[in-house]
Amino acid sequence: MTDDSEQPENGVDLQRSVDDYIRSAHPPPAEILELDFVYEALAHPRRRYIIYSLLSSSRWTLRKLATKLVAWEQDILEEDVTDTARDEMYVSLYHTHVPKLVKLDIIDVEDGETEEILVADENAVQVLAVLEGAGASLDAAQESHARRDYDQG
Repeated sequence: MTDDSEQPENGVDLQRSVDDYIRSAHPPPAEILELDFVYEALAHPRRRYIIYSLLSSSRWTLRKLATKLVAWEQDILEEDVTDTARDEMYVSLYHTHVPKLVKLDIIDVEDGETEEILVADENAVQVLAVLEGAGASLDAAQESHARRDYDQG
């Protein structure tokens, strides 16, 4: 039997005690991102595809990512992607999804000799960890397609 004087009086006190214990035993690391931030980054399947791709290679040309993404969305081979479809995807990535990921410091855009190169930025590690941890329940087919070229090598 336990001494009733050690028990919290109500549910609020109990929750506060649990929260205090967790913070004292395992304080959260400072580099953990807020969930709203992660959800915003992962909200669109095209952004998730870009982030999944960073798991297989840390540097991508925007043109190559556009080609891979069209192939995934249309369930075709990359060599069957038309120039028009790739160009439309490129525009979507360039004007919508890449700027969002750049703003969130998940990717950075470097000027290459002939085109932009996407590279991981300071918040990529945290978002990649969340994405990889949720991978089995979050677009597993997309993840496997994004990594396919490198898993076969």
